[in-house]
Amino acid sequence: MGKVVMYSSVSADGFIADDNDRPGPLFDWLTSGDVPLDDSGQLKVSQTSYDHTRPYWDRIGATIAGRHVFDMTDGWDGTPPSGIDHVVVVTHRGRPEGWHPEAPFHFVDGVEAAVAKAQELAGDRIVEVAAGDVGGQVLAAGLVDEVRMDVVPVVFGSGKRYFGSVRAQHLLEDPDVVIQGDRVLHLCYRVRR
Repeated sequence: MGKVVMYSSVSADGFIADDNDRPGPLFDWLTSGDVPLDDSGQLKVSQTSYDHTRPYWDRIGATIAGRHVFDMTDGWDGTPPSGIDHVVVVTHRGRPEGWHPEAPFHFVDGVEAAVAKAQELAGDRIVEVAAGDVGGQVLAAGLVDEVRMDVVPVVFGSGKRYFGSVRAQHLLEDPDVVIQGDRVLHLCYRVRR
């Protein structure tokens, strides 16, 4: 099975969105470069960020997100973001009424079931877990192998925390990747077992 990676862009003080669920400048690095990151024509990054991000995105087999993110994005209109094959949505409410039956979205109750389903779908590829409350729950359950952050030079002061409501201490190894892009610092940490 592929590794489980918790991932997001994050402010220097540890937030993935402000108090109103807005990312503010957290994704500016994804649109301020000159190298297309995907086929959308909207995402353009520096060459350094492309060299780091594109190979990672190409290895993702499934993404796990919470129902809140799913609802905020309107389920990406039934098409997983960034060319990802499958999205596993953690929810107690199940599939929305009338939701695209052919869309590669899977609705699962609980983070352990979500990781199991995502690993089944991803095979030996990466299972990406969106940071925030669901990501923090997956970390607390001991199921995250790596923490990956794109740290943006902004301070929010408050908002939605990268690790959600995690209260216990979790040790990470020293960063094995530290790459400076334009207006972003890419970091990767293995989770200490």
